[in-house]
Amino acid sequence: MYEKSRWGEKKGSKVEYNGVEALFLVERGKMEVIFGKKVIDSDSLLGKLKRKDKKIETKFVVFADLRKKGRVVKTALKFGAEFRVYEKGVKPGQDHARWIVYCVRENEQMNWHDFAAKNRVAHSTRKNLLIAVVDEEDGVSYYEVGWIKT
Repeated sequence: MYEKSRWGEKKGSKVEYNGVEALFLVERGKMEVIFGKKVIDSDSLLGKLKRKDKKIETKFVVFADLRKKGRVVKTALKFGAEFRVYEKGVKPGQDHARWIVYCVRENEQMNWHDFAAKNRVAHSTRKNLLIAVVDEEDGVSYYEVGWIKT
């Protein structure tokens, strides 16, 4: 799956999957996760992931939406964001991601200071900022922020 669709990250001879990737693949019957000696379902996996990441459900909705749209989505922890997203047809390592994505629920608030900080990170890494807003029905609206020269 790594070679064909860039699922996971290659670490030597193994491929490591992050939580949202694993959840997405388990939910679609493409992967099994073994905890102890037992195969766990997507609900059990989600419960375990929620203990470590309070935003996992919001991130999962955005991740799933972007993957369904044909985008390659990778983590962006070193950018302080949830994801980095590549243009269709671009594979990580061949070119840089176009966007860094921050995921929020529609009822969450973001102040101008946080917004400006996120925008500065995107600008300094030569990426566009994409704010993914998840509504109550798990629909996602994207707001792209870019810099223009005047």
